[in-house]
Amino acid sequence: MTALPPLRDVIARHGLRANKALGQNFLLDGQLLARIAAIPGDLDGATVYEVGPGPGGLTRALLAAGARVIAVERDDRCIAALTELSAHFAGRLELVSGDAMAIDEPEAGAEGAHIVANLPYNIGTALLVRWLTVADWPPWWRSLTLMFQEEVARRIVAGPGDAAYGRLSILAQWRSAAEIALKVHRSAFVPPPKVMSAVVHIVPETAPAGVSVDTIGAVTQAAFGQRRKMLRQSLKNVPHALQSLEELGIDETRRAETLEVADYVALARAIDAVRG
Repeated sequence: MTALPPLRDVIARHGLRANKALGQNFLLDGQLLARIAAIPGDLDGATVYEVGPGPGGLTRALLAAGARVIAVERDDRCIAALTELSAHFAGRLELVSGDAMAIDEPEAGAEGAHIVANLPYNIGTALLVRWLTVADWPPWWRSLTLMFQEEVARRIVAGPGDAAYGRLSILAQWRSAAEIALKVHRSAFVPPPKVMSAVVHIVPETAPAGVSVDTIGAVTQAAFGQRRKMLRQSLKNVPHALQSLEELGIDETRRAETLEVADYVALARAIDAVRG
């Protein structure tokens, strides 16, 4: 097998300047990319779903680890560069041209896949929430290994009392285990973003019984949507929420950031029980 050309050569040949409108920042460091690809564990023979591969740096690392990769890219300039990569790893790279927010991933063949991506900044959080709030659990994905701005990464793993603790923390932790697996300096990117980044690794766990994703989503949205207010005020428009707080012995004068993840699970379960 012939050696792959350097990523910088691929970028220059295809005129792949990062597009700010698409939230692009490219990673070129092969060692760093290999470390990211190793976070999910052994990928030999596994399927990986990647969003926003750009010129294919992370894609190369995933393929080198033995994975079959389904890569979703909306930038036509990058599709040409990725097609060359597809020819090098015959049969193991499937390119999907389109908007990741509009794709039915299981229908695209990603059932049982690890999701590994240097997510475009402008849709990263929206995609994460979508993947965390699927109704069926365990979900169609096996794990999430995702690059975010460090500020967003901290929100995902934060606990009660942390200024970063919020709705995203609950969604990531009530039926999953989330951790920051790797911090990445801004200088690793081309062009360098203004902020530091981090890779978050999330693995699904057993979902608590008697809790619907819609209810815990509604409760956390209301609670943290008015996080400076007491729960009796922020949750007053959520049916049965105040009644359930009383039944659980949770002081309604507390604020959203003081409740544990387990408290939100218990509250959502109590509300669902009242609804029948």
